[in-house]
Amino acid sequence: MEYKLKLAILDMNEGKPNQGMRCIRDITTMYSSAFDIDEFDVRVTNVVPGLDYDVYISSGGPGNPMEGNGVWEKAWYKLVGDLWEYNQNSKIEKKFMFFICHSFQMACFYFELGTVASRKSTSFGVMPVHKTRYGDNDPIFKKLPDPLYAVDSRDYQIIQPDLDVFRMHGAKILALEKIRTHVEYERAIMAVRFSEEFIGTQFHPEADPVGMKIHFEKPEIRQRVVENFGKIKYDSMMEHIDDPDKIELTHDTILPLFIENALETIFANNSVMV
Repeated sequence: MEYKLKLAILDMNEGKPNQGMRCIRDITTMYSSAFDIDEFDVRVTNVVPGLDYDVYISSGGPGNPMEGNGVWEKAWYKLVGDLWEYNQNSKIEKKFMFFICHSFQMACFYFELGTVASRKSTSFGVMPVHKTRYGDNDPIFKKLPDPLYAVDSRDYQIIQPDLDVFRMHGAKILALEKIRTHVEYERAIMAVRFSEEFIGTQFHPEADPVGMKIHFEKPEIRQRVVENFGKIKYDSMMEHIDDPDKIELTHDTILPLFIENALETIFANNSVMV
């Protein structure tokens, strides 16, 4: 029987219908020959995976990232802490984790990397994301242009980074939100490499253009977006969805490279142990 690695998907959507989980499933399924893949509906069941997985992907989700029901968020934070400690103590074997949107905010809150703050208004649409010099040299982000484009959907953000804490953890800011010359709000952090094994994005790297277009062309979804954000925002988003150099490139790069880099490292480490 062929040995497979294990990949855990942490669904943080609280049982609410969403496109993110479909997109994550589509991407991870491409690697099903290498992984046994399990899902955990964290906020519904209060259950998180154990430490017996090799790769973890924690999804976006609704609500305040600093709040929970007193059970699931404690289990989630304990998992993150245990995985971090595992990597600190293990010289060869490593565990890999990717944080998306809500999970990214929770991870930044857990590691005390900056201020988690509510936005003045919801950020929604296909947005430019600007790389930092660390992003330019990151093994994943260096494969993307500057700016890269991504689907953004959030009511909270990470601002005011504590650079001393970043240095203490060895973390790096990889990207910041779009430059807004007409307002004085601080630019939010859009991506962080917490360590060689932990990385996260404020935006949704899993969003795929075909599925997103079908979803947002539904009359009831279109009406909801236009009512909440205006027709100009809707038309701009649909135009960007069709551009192969925008979210399609982001979709094809970030999560696939995260998984492939994890596989490469795990196999290299296993060969050292043999």
